[in-house]
Amino acid sequence: MKITGCSTSIVLLPADEPLAGGPTIPGTRNFVTLELHTSQPGLVGIGLTFFGGPLTAALRHTVDLLCSMIIGEDPLRIEAIGDKLRSAAGASAGPGGMFTLALSAIDIALWDIKGKAFGVPVSTLVGGHRTRVPTYASGALMRNFTLEDGVRAAAMLVEQGWRQMKTQLALPGETTPDREEQRIRLIREAIGPDIDLMCDINQRWDVRQAISIGQRVEQYGLFWLEDVVAHDDYPGLAAVARALNTPIAAGEYVYGSVPFRHMLEARSVDIVMIDVLRAGGITGWLKIAGMAQAFNLPVVSHLLPEVHVHLISAIPNGLTVEYMPWSGALFQEVPFMKDGALEVPQKPGLGLEFDSRALARFRG
Repeated sequence: MKITGCSTSIVLLPADEPLAGGPTIPGTRNFVTLELHTSQPGLVGIGLTFFGGPLTAALRHTVDLLCSMIIGEDPLRIEAIGDKLRSAAGASAGPGGMFTLALSAIDIALWDIKGKAFGVPVSTLVGGHRTRVPTYASGALMRNFTLEDGVRAAAMLVEQGWRQMKTQLALPGETTPDREEQRIRLIREAIGPDIDLMCDINQRWDVRQAISIGQRVEQYGLFWLEDVVAHDDYPGLAAVARALNTPIAAGEYVYGSVPFRHMLEARSVDIVMIDVLRAGGITGWLKIAGMAQAFNLPVVSHLLPEVHVHLISAIPNGLTVEYMPWSGALFQEVPFMKDGALEVPQKPGLGLEFDSRALARFRG
C-alpha cells in the first residue's frame, strides 16, 4: 500500500457556543481538513489542523507541500514518514508553529489509515486502556460572557448531565480580585459541591496574581487552575504550583515534546495538558503522555474531542477529555457525553467521516 495523493480544504465554522446556548461570538473558527489517499481502493485517512488564524491559507499550503513529499510512501510506516518530513522541512522551519501544525494533520490521517487497514479503532492501536472516558464541558462559561450568562449556563450544564465543566478567570476590563472571586463563588453555588469545576486563565496573570487570587478561590474546590502564567515561564509555574493546593494544569500552548521535558523537570505542573495539533499529531502526543506517566502525572486534552477520546482512553494516566465542540460540525457523527463520559467509537480508525455538506457550506 502506498500514499497516492491528498485533498485539502479550508473550512470556516461559525464561532457559536452550542453546549448551553451562549452568546454569539464574532468571527469564525478556521480549520484545514485533509483526506490522505492510498493505493488501496476506498482506504482514505482523514486529518485536520487549526490555529492558522489569518494564516490559515498558508497552513493549508504547508499541509499540501508536506503531503507532496510523501507520495509513494507506505502509510503504515508512520515514524519513518514523520522523520522524513522533519529532516526535509522541520530542520529549517520547525519544530514549532506552522510546520508542526501541518505535520499533525498528516500524522492524524496516517493513524486513521492504520486503524482502517487493521480494522480496529485508533484507541485500540495506541493502548486500548478503556472504552469509556470522563469528559468535561468547555466553552460555555467563557470570561467574555456576562456573569449572568455564566451562572445560567453552569446550571444548565448540570441539568444536561455534565459532571465536570470549565470556566475562565482573568476577566476583561477593570477586573479586581473581588470580581474574580465572585465569579467562581456564584458558579460554584449554581452547580453545587459535587461537580468538578476547572478554571482557565489563558496566561493572563503574573506569578504574584496567580498566587494571590489562586489562594482566594481555593475555598471553592477547583479541580484545577490552567495556564495561570506564560506557558514558558517554568520557574513561575512551579512557584504557583508550590504555593497553591489547587492542582496546576498547563501544556496546551507548547509545541513538541522537548518543552514538556523542561516543564516536567521543573515540577511546573500537576496535570499535563496536551494538544494533538501542537504536539505533532498522535505520534507526538503519545510520547508526551508517556513522559508524563514517568513523572507520575495525569494527562488531559485540549480541543478536538473527536480525536482525543481515542488518546485519553488509550493510556493509563488519561484523566479527562475536554469537550470543546468547535470541530464537531466537520463530521457526520461525533461522540456525545452520556452520564459525564464519552464512549470510544468502535469503528476502524478514528471512526469519523467528514460531512460533505458542511464542508461545502463553510468552505473558505
